[in-house]
Amino acid sequence: MQDPNPLPWGALDRFQAHFIVRKDVGNAEANFVVKTVLTTSGHFGAKKVIKVEWNGHGSLASALNTDATLNEMIAQQSVNGATIFVEPTDGAVRIRGKWDDHLAFGITKDLFEIYDRIAGHIKSI
Repeated sequence: MQDPNPLPWGALDRFQAHFIVRKDVGNAEANFVVKTVLTTSGHFGAKKVIKVEWNGHGSLASALNTDATLNEMIAQQSVNGATIFVEPTDGAVRIRGKWDDHLAFGITKDLFEIYDRIAGHIKSI
C-alpha cells in the first residue's frame, strides 16, 4: 500500500539559528563544549522545565552553572528553547539550539537575551 502523505525528496525544511562569538580558544577547546541538561515535569505538550544545569568540562560550564539569573531565564523557556549547545568552531564559539521547521523557527527577545548572556560569559573567559 502506498503512503498517502509521502515525505518530500531532497532537503527538509529544518532551520537552526547560530550565534557566533569571535574568540580564539587555542588548545582549550574542551573548555568551550557545554550543553544544557534539563530537569522537567509533565509529559508531552504539558512538559515544563524546572531546573537547568550545564554539562561540560572547564571554566565555561562552571561559570554558566553559577549564573542563577541565566538559568532562571532558561527555565522559563519551552523544552525546545531551553536546549542549548555551545561549541568551538574555527576562531569562534557557536551558540545554537535545536532544529525547527519553518513554522516553529524563530528567535524571541527572551531567547536572544539568553544567548547574549552566554556570549558574555564566553568573552570573559
